[in-house]
Amino acid sequence: MPIDLYDYGFDESFIASVDDVGRIVRVDRGECDVITNAGEVRVISDSTRSQGKVAPATGDWVKLAKVSEIGTVIDEVLPRKNKLSRRDPSDEKLEQVLVANLDLVFIVHGIDRQLPPGRIERLLTLAWDSQSEVMVVLTKVKENNKQLQDTTQIIQAIAPEVPILAVDSSNSSDPTLNRIKNAIRPGRTAALIGESGSGKSSLVNALIGGEVAEIGEVRLGDKKGRHTTVTREMMLCPGGGLLVDTPGLRSIGLWDAEDALKKVFDDLEERSKDCRFNDCSHGSEPDCAVNEDVISGALDERRLNRYRALVKELADQQVIETRRKK
Repeated sequence: MPIDLYDYGFDESFIASVDDVGRIVRVDRGECDVITNAGEVRVISDSTRSQGKVAPATGDWVKLAKVSEIGTVIDEVLPRKNKLSRRDPSDEKLEQVLVANLDLVFIVHGIDRQLPPGRIERLLTLAWDSQSEVMVVLTKVKENNKQLQDTTQIIQAIAPEVPILAVDSSNSSDPTLNRIKNAIRPGRTAALIGESGSGKSSLVNALIGGEVAEIGEVRLGDKKGRHTTVTREMMLCPGGGLLVDTPGLRSIGLWDAEDALKKVFDDLEERSKDCRFNDCSHGSEPDCAVNEDVISGALDERRLNRYRALVKELADQQVIETRRKK
């Protein structure tokens, strides 16, 4: 059955032709599902041909080729317009691309659990680093309205400009579902990120229609969920637009995200202009405006400590990356 690749985000501005190209909708070990104008095909990810320094990821546009005795393979990963990535949790020296070529990131959090400020700061940094539009979706709103208010206040205190959408995914008439669908829109690619049990799979089912994503149980004691999404798979929404559900993020290691970090901590970045030294680390330096705010109570010391920890994490990661390239 012929496929219109424009439904899958095809854009002539960075891809010249639809001939012999496709978009990866799922990645497994050594194989990928790719949407082409002729339909979906299962292809081999030949590392010596396609990868080099670029391993194929869900959302990538690729050129395909047929190789005798092997079959269809990925011949080339085309240049990406952007990517959502983190430090590989299994190897701190490597970057792990979660989704490529996306337009929107939904940070999903279930209000049946607490939201530590440090976690939303990391997720915002990860999302903004992709250079995509960012929204926060709070799920399970019928379970705890007081928790909804508290969670909203935490997010607004850190990122007041980020839209926050509260939704009950089990209620098909919830108007917020339409707001989320309208945000995705035809031709756009949206990714869902969040921890296991946050309600991502239920949200996918509500947006796509039907039980397309397996829903896992959540432990009553600590509200932790088990991984039900085990791979990053791209799905076409009935009204247009593409949705990528990602496995729950336990580890949110940052990768080359200095600009995004400055955006998340723009209050500290702005105040640091009043420090005596331009390279003030807000530690023991004299006349540090940021530390003065901590002393006066204008700034929560815990937020400053989280900022300094993330700055150090990125600096350490750069050192490791520099050594690896030598």
